[in-house]
Amino acid sequence: MNFNRRVFLAGSGAFGLTACTGAPSAMQRVSTNGLPADLRPVANDGFTRWVAAFRPRARSAGISSATLDAAFANAGYLPGVITRDGTQIQTRRTLEEYLSIATSDERISKGRAAFSRHASTLSAIESRYGVDALIVAAIWGMESQFGEKRGEIPVISSTATLAFDGRRGAFYESQLIAALRILQSGDTTPARLTGSWAGAMGHTQFIPTSYQSFAVDFTGDGRRDIWGDDPADALASTASYLARNGWRTGLRWGAEAGTGGPSGRRIQPQSGGVSFTVTRNFDVLKTYNNSDLYALGVGHLADRIGGAGPLRGSFPPDANGLSRDDRLAIQRALAQRGYDIGTIDGVVGAKTQAAISDFQRRQGMVVTGQATRDVLAALR
Repeated sequence: MNFNRRVFLAGSGAFGLTACTGAPSAMQRVSTNGLPADLRPVANDGFTRWVAAFRPRARSAGISSATLDAAFANAGYLPGVITRDGTQIQTRRTLEEYLSIATSDERISKGRAAFSRHASTLSAIESRYGVDALIVAAIWGMESQFGEKRGEIPVISSTATLAFDGRRGAFYESQLIAALRILQSGDTTPARLTGSWAGAMGHTQFIPTSYQSFAVDFTGDGRRDIWGDDPADALASTASYLARNGWRTGLRWGAEAGTGGPSGRRIQPQSGGVSFTVTRNFDVLKTYNNSDLYALGVGHLADRIGGAGPLRGSFPPDANGLSRDDRLAIQRALAQRGYDIGTIDGVVGAKTQAAISDFQRRQGMVVTGQATRDVLAALR
């Protein structure tokens, strides 16, 4: 079976790097239960009627009435899910920006600590599935910041909302039925069956159908638990996924071109930037998320967690004539002045722009929010 996450992620934009966005808008303010207010169930007569009509379809798919009753006891329509589905902005980042986020100093540091902490588990997973433990750890880091951002939105509510009122009703109904099968099998409970707004779940963000096909009970406790604090089942499930999608044991994903890596085809995702030589395992990584940038991010993060240094090659200056080192200098200088710019990674996001705007205003400069040579000079 080769149904995987690529179709889902192409539409949802859901992967770990989305955590690098700016502060929440007013609509997304956190409520008392820890979720944004627009992700709490609200009354919706159309949704109620849809659920009633869905129940016979679920029963015909083998879902028991008891499972349906338990699953929908506290489920409901989530307006914020539809808002997010309809207003996604697919940010087009350069490879330099993408890798700056994927392999920020913070992510590498956390990755090395997590790899050390779970070394025995990762080693055992590699032995069983033949997938490089560093690759598994890197996917964990990309998808949930090593378990820090697993998603807290009830999956029954999110998938049912999208099946009822989303762009891809049939697809999300299949995810809802798969989620109900997860509950029926006893792998988890409705309260613990949580994920992203689009239904991606756990440490390595499996959608319900992929969970059904690839998740494993590595700990042997009778449950395939990808949600709990112990990441073993989730990490093993990711290795299972890659192995069944064609991962070749002992073959590297690739390397920066000219650094003595494995033979393979050459790619250069950013004009004038670093080139890479990639192998068939690079293509296997793309079954997890069908993006060259994602696969390069996983591969390079795995290398960095394993102790490798940064890329040797360079990237061209940005549209304002700044190098990554220049942008890092701006962020560090702003942070030293007390500004909250988030992660210092050389990527000018919403927090950095807001800090630059305030700095420009205080300096009597034209307020643009842009990282420029004038801003860099003023900060020195």
